[in-house]
Amino acid sequence: MKAFYEVLEQLYKKVLLGATLENDSHHYIFYLNPAFSDQDCSTTTSLEWTNTFGIQDKDQLSSVKVAPISVAPVRLKSPSQMSDAREVMLLQLTVMEMMITRILSVKTEFHAKEKYRDIIKILLESTEVDTKLISMFQNLDKLLSHMAAKCLALLLYFQLKEKITLSNSWVTFCQKNLSEYSENDKVIYCLWTHTAVIKETLKDTCSQKAEILKQFLTPFETIFEVFYNSLFSQHFENCQDTSKIINSLMCFLELLELLVASRIYVKLHFTCQRILFLKPSCVLEVITWPVQAFVKRKVIILIKKCLLHKVGEDLFCGSVPASMLSDCHLETDMLALANAVLQTVNLGLLKTLSVHRKPSFFGGDEIQPGCEHISGPDHVILRAVSLVIMKALEIKFQNYTSANEMKVDLQRFMPELLTFLKPHLQPSLQLHNPCEWLSRVFIEQDDDMLEAAKASLSIYLTLTRECEATESLTQEKEMCKHHTHENGYNPHCIFLFFLKNIGFDSTVLLDFLISSETCFLEYFVRYLKLLQKDWDNFFTICKYFDAAESKYDINICGCDSSLVQDRSTNQTIPQHLSVLDSHVNACTWVSWASDVSSEPLNQVVMSKEAHIMQVRSLSSPQASKNLVDYDSSDDSEVDSTNQCLANSKQTSLHQEPIKKIQDAAETSRNIKELSLDPQSRPVVPKYFNTPFSVNCEVAPNNIVSEVGISYRTVKCFKELQVAIYRLQKKNLFPYNPTALLKLLKYVEVICNKSMSPL
Repeated sequence: MKAFYEVLEQLYKKVLLGATLENDSHHYIFYLNPAFSDQDCSTTTSLEWTNTFGIQDKDQLSSVKVAPISVAPVRLKSPSQMSDAREVMLLQLTVMEMMITRILSVKTEFHAKEKYRDIIKILLESTEVDTKLISMFQNLDKLLSHMAAKCLALLLYFQLKEKITLSNSWVTFCQKNLSEYSENDKVIYCLWTHTAVIKETLKDTCSQKAEILKQFLTPFETIFEVFYNSLFSQHFENCQDTSKIINSLMCFLELLELLVASRIYVKLHFTCQRILFLKPSCVLEVITWPVQAFVKRKVIILIKKCLLHKVGEDLFCGSVPASMLSDCHLETDMLALANAVLQTVNLGLLKTLSVHRKPSFFGGDEIQPGCEHISGPDHVILRAVSLVIMKALEIKFQNYTSANEMKVDLQRFMPELLTFLKPHLQPSLQLHNPCEWLSRVFIEQDDDMLEAAKASLSIYLTLTRECEATESLTQEKEMCKHHTHENGYNPHCIFLFFLKNIGFDSTVLLDFLISSETCFLEYFVRYLKLLQKDWDNFFTICKYFDAAESKYDINICGCDSSLVQDRSTNQTIPQHLSVLDSHVNACTWVSWASDVSSEPLNQVVMSKEAHIMQVRSLSSPQASKNLVDYDSSDDSEVDSTNQCLANSKQTSLHQEPIKKIQDAAETSRNIKELSLDPQSRPVVPKYFNTPFSVNCEVAPNNIVSEVGISYRTVKCFKELQVAIYRLQKKNLFPYNPTALLKLLKYVEVICNKSMSPL
């Protein structure tokens, strides 16, 4: 046994280094083939390993430099012998796993890789190693079972890569155990191996992902739906062993995520990839089960990833081709998922969902005597639930045609969301802005915060566009605008609270613009386009912020914040809101909503998208479609775009590939850079060779105070513009920011124009 183990150990060291093996492949098969008894799942002696192949000649052992072992063919009974046999089998599985990993690696030398490939093929064909690994799933030794599952998953992926027919024993095993839910470990191992194989496929950089997944998923096209219905129809309270169903549930949720990811990133259209969208209520019902919080969190985060198109985003090493992101059913399925989410909320989900966090330690969740218990809500669930509801509303509103229907849904779901959040966000001030909820909830998660802000902005633009088209009475329009504050989705308030949280620091905005980790560029561009057309409303809201800070001693420009007073206990509008309402009623209803929401994003977004595709994979197929695949704009000028691009002279490492992508995109899609309509907007120079000035330093009526929030905002934009221009001048900005600089310049022009005396 010791000599046998030593040979395996030497083999492991060679494979670990990727060294070429000198001996014949069958010599290594002798040591890699696991001997296994189906009767009691115990390991056998080295002589039984020999008998497995019919190899009993001592000369064959000596050819691989192992002394012949003379042991009676009996079971190992002593603990030490059992331990040795276990270690041998674990090392066998480790060597096989390492060997397959070397085969799949591009860094392995060709001759070494061919030798490894030949050994694994012989193991599959002559020894039925996959069948033996399946038998190990029943072993009471959990480590051995887990190693067997890992090894089997890699063997399956090896078969798929080599276009070898999948083992009938494994397909039959999975179809039998997934035909209905049962409380045994076999189900978990079936789900785990499926998950591991799909994950390996998505992580691989090969171009055959679609073929591999098609071969792998075809035998299970219908069986997944059967298991889906069986698992989610279980009555959790009646389960004898709740740990079994929780383990199965967690494994299946991870598998569902990968199935959705394979649908988005690989051009396949299996029913099992759509099952979550076809029957979303089954998964959402788990949130109401009396299960641990981590299970509910898993479900909510899965729904969030689906709505954001972020499932499986961490699996890809390179960019995803745009041609692989199309799915004719995806938009319909997203709408179905959004409707299911809102229906679940309407049935009282938020009233029953508990977000009180239990302490989590390495030793469990029990608090030892004398230890301090820090109570508080589970902010992960708070953020996920909030973002799921906002995205669901955004998706649903994209398919609405009636402004009244939108208002009804907003007045139904937004107050319920705010009521749900209120007890968990402390401290709170009674006289404050409901729109602060977003910055309070997402303060620790900037990517989710910007996704929520973008969804809120989209909801606002969609609603105002429909109100402009259908409502003629000024009173009705102003009431619609008032509801944006009451229900916490006014874009100006949300943006101002965001600036407040970052201390009006332009360097933070610059970091967001350069980073590819958030959707800030898309959100910021849309908001700037809104701001230049809705400056009066923005300025009025700034005066409201200033008045609230002055009259009620609320630190608007600091870092402390609070939540809104519960409207269910006080339906009267606070006095300081009357300042806002009086101005809103005097303003003309915005006729620009349709332009802002429907016109495509400008070239600066396209430019950054090109940069991102050079660095990392697209985080959101939907976002990438918005950023790249768009038509021309009515208020664009092709000539000025080309001239700006020609004069930018970006020569950094990223600029050359970016320029090629931009040129190709312009030729194929007739892309036009965002610019102002000459008839309605001031002419702005195309170059920004000098820093702009902010003539906003006087007080009350139509002039901004230096301490006012509007002054701080425009000053922040000024600093941001200067910083971007300096980086661009030194070829250090990662994409072409000309159009973004133009947008910032427009804000300055509008500010100066509104501040100038009549």
